[in-house]
Amino acid sequence: MNIAEIAKLAGVSNAAVSRYFNNGYISDEKRRVIQKVVEETGYRPSVQAQMLRTKKTRMIGVIVPRIASASIGKEVEGVLSVLNKSEYQLLLAVTQNNPQKELEYLSAFHEKQVDGVILVATVLTAAHKRMLKTMVVPVVIVGQRLPGYYCVFHDDYNASYDITKRVLEKGRKRLGYIGAIQQDQAVGAERYRGFCEAVQGMGRPELKDNLAVADFSLSSGYEKAGELLEKYGDLDGLVCATDIIAAGAMQYLQEHGIPVPEQILVAGQGDSDIAKVTSPPLLTVRYPYEKSGEIAIQMMLEILEKGETALKEVKLGYHIVDGKEGDKDAISDGQKG
Repeated sequence: MNIAEIAKLAGVSNAAVSRYFNNGYISDEKRRVIQKVVEETGYRPSVQAQMLRTKKTRMIGVIVPRIASASIGKEVEGVLSVLNKSEYQLLLAVTQNNPQKELEYLSAFHEKQVDGVILVATVLTAAHKRMLKTMVVPVVIVGQRLPGYYCVFHDDYNASYDITKRVLEKGRKRLGYIGAIQQDQAVGAERYRGFCEAVQGMGRPELKDNLAVADFSLSSGYEKAGELLEKYGDLDGLVCATDIIAAGAMQYLQEHGIPVPEQILVAGQGDSDIAKVTSPPLLTVRYPYEKSGEIAIQMMLEILEKGETALKEVKLGYHIVDGKEGDKDAISDGQKG
């Protein structure tokens, strides 16, 4: 079957059938008769032919560093909640935390394999920035702020500041921090900066040196908790860059007979499912990950439809979540620009 045969069976012009498949304007009567013929024949238009004619793939590439992550899973769910209501489909690329793989996927998508790219970014190197400058399809960055580009990100600095301040206000005086690599501007650098500013603001600047750097895993949180205690002695609080790191740290403490939170209070960030099932539940920060995915794809669809979007940057807020006290009001509502 082809468009001409569909048109003949429906008693309409070839142009009417073309407009039907490309969502152009046709009368309701013609749309009904064409739809009836399509359903009876099982006809499906050639994707390749549509691409050649419209220069559109109707695909959005989404690049993520890993799939075994609660936050990234929520971001992808947010993207899909909007994308599944549109005519576009998702093409998912997983880099396994390999920055070189991110560059390879950006290069592949650059060759017009997709109409736009959602990049869930961790490390934005000089090579990433050079690649982004050459992209011929629009890119929306999620999770990091990169001036001059469309991006949706979180208020990591203030969230980390406030969770650290909460721990100090609970009477803890000897804190340690388990963070991520500093090349990760949001989770690594900004969250550690929030911790440093909070302890300095409470008159304890020396605590900023009580630092260990973990990867995003339970085992690494477990290992780094042991290193901190061995190096810095009798800590009474641990602030961690993520919930998964915090859960690993809590496991170490409990296996070594250190009461939590009586002797050491543990705080994470992310409000993931693991924060709810630890005993006791983690003191943590809720970031609106799903919302960030929704906003990113809404921005992308607006760019594809209109050539631009009203918002260049969107910064989202957060909540402090205390397992014993219940959810708190929003600390920050976010800023848009």
